[in-house]
This record gives sequence, C-alpha cells and structure tokens, in this order.
Amino acid sequence: MIDLKNAIRSIPDFPIKGIIFRDITTLMQNPEALREACNQFYNRYKDEKIDKIVGIDARGFVFGAVLAYLLDVGFIPVRKKGKLPFEAISEKYSLEYGNAEIEIHKDAITKGERVVIIDDLIATGGTVAAAIKLVEALGGEIVECAFVVELTDLKGREIIKDRKIFTLVEFEGE
Repeated sequence: MIDLKNAIRSIPDFPIKGIIFRDITTLMQNPEALREACNQFYNRYKDEKIDKIVGIDARGFVFGAVLAYLLDVGFIPVRKKGKLPFEAISEKYSLEYGNAEIEIHKDAITKGERVVIIDDLIATGGTVAAAIKLVEALGGEIVECAFVVELTDLKGREIIKDRKIFTLVEFEGE
C-alpha cells in the first residue's frame, strides 16, 4: 500500500506567508497513489446504500466521479456560483481568505436519496457546510462527508461535528 501522505507535496508560504499549502496534484499524477485513494473511498462505501455522490468544485470532481463510477451511482457537481446552466440553489460561506458561494441544480437530488459528499480537503469546514445545506435543502440524506486531506489545526470538523467524516490523510501544522 502506498503512503498517501508522502504523495502530497507541501509548499511553504503559499498562498500567503506562514501557510503550508498541501498540494494533492502530486497524488493525482501518481497512478499508484490515485488508485489507492480511490480504492480506499470505494472500499469505505461499497457495502453502503448510496444513491448519489456529491463532489465539490473542483478537485472533489476527480474523486467523486471515480467513486460514483465504481459504485454505479449518479455524480452531482456542486459548483462555484454562476457555473451551472440550469435552475440552481446557492449557499454562501466563508473561506480561510474571504467569502464564496456554491450552487447545485434544483433537480440533482430527490427527497430521501442517500448521499456522500466528497472533496479533496477539509480546512475550516465552510465549503462542506454550505454543500451540506444545499443537499439537505433538496431533501438528500447525508451518509458521510469524505476528504482526501484534513487540516486538523483549522478545526473544520467542529463546523460539521454532527456529521460522519472520513479522511484518508491528516496534516497538523507541520
């Protein structure tokens, strides 16, 4: 089994001084690491009743689409505001460095569908908290929120503490 943590590049002082950026592009370009990450997600959910995978823009699309394919379920993109062509609902949230808004098509989820939300990283938890609100507004039931990386020092878990969370790799302030 490949060490996923070592497959992630750490870039100091990006995007601002004092921040260590966890760059998962090195994991995604490594076929063994990408396969391992996707297999871990698949093994986690293969025996669950899942109806849809919701992937958060943009790297959540990579892992979410693969997982949806492997589970033979639908994939739903949650996009940055203004990127979806059909009727959508949106939710504003705070980022580490500002504010943003995401949206989902109004017809993406049917009431009662069981959903896994997936993204590359949980930091402060704002993005996934907004995605949770969108899924629930459409009547979806959230099985779990899944991430490749958790930045534990930023305490994103506390924002969504009433949810089940699964992460492949954790980084503290190292």
